[in-house]
Amino acid sequence: MEFPSVIASVTMCMFLGVALGWRFTSYVLIPGGANALVIGLAVASMGGNGGHSILFIMSINAIALEIGFLFGASIADYLAFREADWRGRAARGGLGVAAENPPISVMMVGLRGCPGVQGGVERHVEQLAPLLAARNCQVEVIARAPHMASRPRYWRGVAVTRVWAPRSRSFEAIAHTAVAILYAAARRPDIVHIHAIGPSILAPFARLFGLRVVVTHHGCDYDRLKWGRMAKLVLKMGEFFGMRFSNARIAVSSGIAGHVQRRFHVPTVVIPNGVMIDSGETQTTSALETHGLTPKHYILSVGRLVPEKRHTDLVAAFEKARTPGWKLVIVGASDFPSDYSRTLEAMARKSPNVVMTGFQSGTALRELYSHAGLFMLPSSHEGLSIALLEAMAAGLRVLASDIPANREVQLPERCYFCVGDVDRMSALIGDAVTRPFSEEEKRAQCARLAERYDWKPIAEQTLSVYSRVMDLGAWSKSSWYRRAPQA
Repeated sequence: MEFPSVIASVTMCMFLGVALGWRFTSYVLIPGGANALVIGLAVASMGGNGGHSILFIMSINAIALEIGFLFGASIADYLAFREADWRGRAARGGLGVAAENPPISVMMVGLRGCPGVQGGVERHVEQLAPLLAARNCQVEVIARAPHMASRPRYWRGVAVTRVWAPRSRSFEAIAHTAVAILYAAARRPDIVHIHAIGPSILAPFARLFGLRVVVTHHGCDYDRLKWGRMAKLVLKMGEFFGMRFSNARIAVSSGIAGHVQRRFHVPTVVIPNGVMIDSGETQTTSALETHGLTPKHYILSVGRLVPEKRHTDLVAAFEKARTPGWKLVIVGASDFPSDYSRTLEAMARKSPNVVMTGFQSGTALRELYSHAGLFMLPSSHEGLSIALLEAMAAGLRVLASDIPANREVQLPERCYFCVGDVDRMSALIGDAVTRPFSEEEKRAQCARLAERYDWKPIAEQTLSVYSRVMDLGAWSKSSWYRRAPQA
């Protein structure tokens, strides 16, 4: 057995031991660990190989399991005492907290970080977390260190904690979530809120630590074109573990909730992504001046440079439409260089009217939304696009692919096109640039958004999910691998 494999197996056994020790807080594995130690020492003294080396490795793993178990049980006992002491003082008013309404501590994991980090999940948490913090929640976001250089430790009432993560497309999310759950096991929040199905593969370990787990399903990530066969399998496992082993599940769209019900037969609460409705147009134009843009004479597309966003279709349609005086602005970047991002950049270099701004946030992004003449989203896969909602809130005419997630926002039928239909996209662009969006259409669109996608009621709905999970308890049988009754 190779040395790295031995290290990996010992680490996994240690991690499992900590989880088991934390859950059961008793020392029933000590005899097994002692026997393993004796066997391991005996085999080591023999200096054998082959079967002996396999037995020796098994003994090392057993010892690692036992050490982890003892460590987990000991720390759990100590923290249980500290938690009981904290809650006792809170109940007596010693912490300045009303006994009848103590705050709920929430730790959010699974995202790269916030604020100002690219991604739909990151944007979701960036908007939701401060609203929860204003509603008697102690919110801590566990961010990935490579994405959070020089970011604030506290932001709008939310604690942002940088935790190590490898800079790897395949292992970054899972490795970071594993470390985050160990951190949560030490901090003991009331709720661990895992975002996205990839990180949710570790939901069972969080439950073994006695943590209450809420999982938000942001979309079937295994349908994304960028993932290979093994990555898709891991993502499907993450979806299974997240939906089966969490205390509560949230879906950001009705389509996702229906998928979860059909596949896993578990109850899911639909709480969509949201948007802040703009009160008016942003007057500043610094971002436009930087990129040589004319207000109301450019088409905007916002999203990471990944294949499922299908920017290449948009560039082809824009070139075919031949709209004098207009430009196509693509806002976004690629987390890791890829063949797709290089192809898109090559296409943009060939056209002087295609502008790639890179990732934008804050005032610059608001300016680009506010002064655009048209927004387009040609994606083949979305959960529920926050960029789409933000474009609608900015009062833009929107054209989108007819995938279920985009259909959910209920645009007029004439605003949809089939994925990859460059001819239809080109015709719609030609029509849109000659027919400005009227003030009446803008008001009607913003009114529809306010009814369904306002972040404030979304925060209230999320808080109600937390409250129900707190009432159930971390180890309620009703929330552990239970099938919901068929409708």
